[in-house]
Amino acid sequence: MLRRLTGDAALAEDLAQDTFVKAFRNLAAFDATRRLSAWILRIAHNVGVDAMRRRRVRIVSSDAPTRRDTSRPAEVPAPSTPDPVERQALRRALQSAMATLRPDQREAVVLRYEDGLSYEEIGQVLGIPEVTARSHVHRARKELARLLTAAGWQPSP
Repeated sequence: MLRRLTGDAALAEDLAQDTFVKAFRNLAAFDATRRLSAWILRIAHNVGVDAMRRRRVRIVSSDAPTRRDTSRPAEVPAPSTPDPVERQALRRALQSAMATLRPDQREAVVLRYEDGLSYEEIGQVLGIPEVTARSHVHRARKELARLLTAAGWQPSP
């Protein structure tokens, strides 16, 4: 998430380290009734946004792939044996479209589809109500669909 937020792998690594230091220092504040991963992602989000504000850098999408939690099922099944050239072109088009989204919508989509978080967890990470998290994801999906369709991509039958 930090790599996508900052667009800089080295900065993301530094911020990840800061995240875990803050989490360790504030471990007593952790609510054991909630998921640890959502709590840490919330800290990471805050650390990343603070760093971006300090640097006054526009939040961008990174080309680097992010690790996803494979213990959760994917929301959308991957197509069988996609054409590698077409897949790469779609990836570039999607990255370009993601870069045009509002940062809050982009973060919500990444947390939902790359990290596999629920809407409630997205709300916790971003510090927003669950209904707002749903709205961010919904609006981002509509905008991505519009942008990809305008770029010549059509949904699979």
